[in-house]
Amino acid sequence: MQLLKNIFHLLEALFANVLYVFPSTSIKVVGVTGTDGKTTTTHAIYHILKESGKNVSMVSTVYAQIGNKTMETGFHTTTPRASTVFNYLKQATKAGSEYFILETTSHALSQNRVHGIRFEAAVLTNITQEHAMEHKSFEEYVKVKARLLLQSKHPIINLDADIYQTVKEILTTNRKTYTSFSLKNTEANIIWNKDIKTDISDDFNRENILGAYACCVLLGIEKEKAGRALSSFTLPKGRLDIVHEDDFMVIIDFAHTPNAIFNVLQEIRKNYLKTGGRIIHVFGSASERDDVKRPMMGEASAKFADTIILTEEDHRNEDVQDICKQIAKGIGSSKPYFTEPDRAKAIEWAIQMAKKNDIVVLTGKSHEKSLARNGKEYPWDEYKAVENAVGSRK
Repeated sequence: MQLLKNIFHLLEALFANVLYVFPSTSIKVVGVTGTDGKTTTTHAIYHILKESGKNVSMVSTVYAQIGNKTMETGFHTTTPRASTVFNYLKQATKAGSEYFILETTSHALSQNRVHGIRFEAAVLTNITQEHAMEHKSFEEYVKVKARLLLQSKHPIINLDADIYQTVKEILTTNRKTYTSFSLKNTEANIIWNKDIKTDISDDFNRENILGAYACCVLLGIEKEKAGRALSSFTLPKGRLDIVHEDDFMVIIDFAHTPNAIFNVLQEIRKNYLKTGGRIIHVFGSASERDDVKRPMMGEASAKFADTIILTEEDHRNEDVQDICKQIAKGIGSSKPYFTEPDRAKAIEWAIQMAKKNDIVVLTGKSHEKSLARNGKEYPWDEYKAVENAVGSRK
């Protein structure tokens, strides 16, 4: 069945490429892939190029920006289907864009949705467990991600990522030269330096910013100009997003992998939490993803959260309680946790229990506009849910 889907997407990509007259030959396409950090890196590249006076378009998980026009990309969509991607490319060329930044998933690569696109540059942020179940093995998942680097003119990889050596071997075996970046390792081609101006302090977002900086430098932007452009860069919607700040704080973040949850909660405990405050973490795990990660998500949460509320996150046709039980295996008896299948009620519960200096952290949904329940999509707004819960707080 999957083979047939891949063939369909390949044929669609071939047809769309011809229909839109090979649009990637008229614009410099930059692909961004990785398990975590794709969206932030994509937006940072877009921002640097825009601030440097370039005409640029972008497609990310959050939205598509084609010239001056902003468009929704659909439910749970990162890289759209091939016909849509090539249509966006054609529209971008008509809008006079010189660059097109495309957030690119492993699904898009394995299913041939970006087949035929000429990539001027490609950035790999990191690779962790998420989506590995949808490939034959984790090794296969890494190889799929590496495809984007192999078909780009300028591959750029994070030397600090755990899979750096594996990806390096794939590239060198294929006689592909690449550029590496690192926050501190001087063996990298590009390291964090005084030219980079930003108020963003956490390492995991600095890695994403550095990947964007490295990419733009390779695209010909002067180092000082690229670094200076980052001084006005802010994280995309739903990334460490403070949505309420009074006696207690509410933060929304898209983190939905063990690595991302670990990083965001660590950052919040280190730089946001005041003395005497607690972290109350509300999250779940989507169905039809890598089940192996669920206990790992619970373990990551338990390292930094004081109280955990497990809830729904696109459970589709799977039982929410079963998903929560799998997550809870990673929590064990280390931290108190509760289960509330209804996400709106879980958020309300967390906000009701919040005391002075506490931080309620909501992860997994962020900017998404729907919840997948029992085979259907239901309207969802995480921000509105917080607003309602704060308004009803006693």
